[in-house]
Amino acid sequence: MSFDWSLAAFVALVFAAASSGAFFRPGEWYRALRKPSWTPPNWLFGPVWSVLYIMIAVAGWLVWNAEPGSAAMWFWGLQIAVNMAWSGIFFGMRRMDIAFFDIALLWLLVAGFIVTAAAVSSIAAWLFVPYLIWVTIAGALNWTVWRLNPAAR
Repeated sequence: MSFDWSLAAFVALVFAAASSGAFFRPGEWYRALRKPSWTPPNWLFGPVWSVLYIMIAVAGWLVWNAEPGSAAMWFWGLQIAVNMAWSGIFFGMRRMDIAFFDIALLWLLVAGFIVTAAAVSSIAAWLFVPYLIWVTIAGALNWTVWRLNPAAR
């Protein structure tokens, strides 16, 4: 059995995108914001994103191996770039408004991947369903925190 460099490349790419969260941490500014009662506990974000990022890498790799030039692959590439931008916009720039539009675009790209990947790899499409659920929750949280803190910048 030989090592699959394409899978390693997808893991590395996803790891690079995930590292934006290490550069742009929530910090005191975020802790001071008003948040809804249904906000997930802080300890949950790391484990959830770790699992999701593995699933994102595997889904991209599966589609790449089946049809590298497919629409699903374009959705995959765009969603990872938009995903990477969110932490910098929300925590770095402290622009909850722009971050909400970023996450809304991310939701559309993730949904687009699911729809287009289904014809290429049903496994890849299903691997993105938990991601879509989490992005839905994150988008609702982003929206609510933005609305609860109109003057926070």
